[in-house]
Amino acid sequence: MAESSMRIETPILKDDFASAGEASSKVKKTLTMLGVNPKHIKRISVAMYEAEINAFIHGGGGMAYTEIFPDHVDILIEDHGKGIADLNLAMQEGYSTASDEVRMMGFGAGMGLPNMKRNSDDMVIVSSPGKGTRVKMRFNIE
Repeated sequence: MAESSMRIETPILKDDFASAGEASSKVKKTLTMLGVNPKHIKRISVAMYEAEINAFIHGGGGMAYTEIFPDHVDILIEDHGKGIADLNLAMQEGYSTASDEVRMMGFGAGMGLPNMKRNSDDMVIVSSPGKGTRVKMRFNIE
């Protein structure tokens, strides 16, 4: 018998600061309505928000796909930006390629990828220059 799930798909719009964080907010509300433990909701929200903002700032927008199962949540964030040239360097806390303009708005501190890794139970990043980035994260919620 197949495990039932709920799927949420949300576009991440390029250059639309008013909608930044919309995907993670939608997932947070859904998880709250489903009665998921708040400690799990917090780490899912933090990691998803970081991934979403990275796609917004560095990837020129993209898509957020969330699938909620009874025992875990899978999130895929994908963009079609320039990709990550050096993933090991990008995973270091404090490393950022954000523009000065983005930093002036309070983003680009270089904590996105480390926060995503720290808050997820499993994370896989597939990225290559010129091909965009796909971040898959899994969160156990039992």
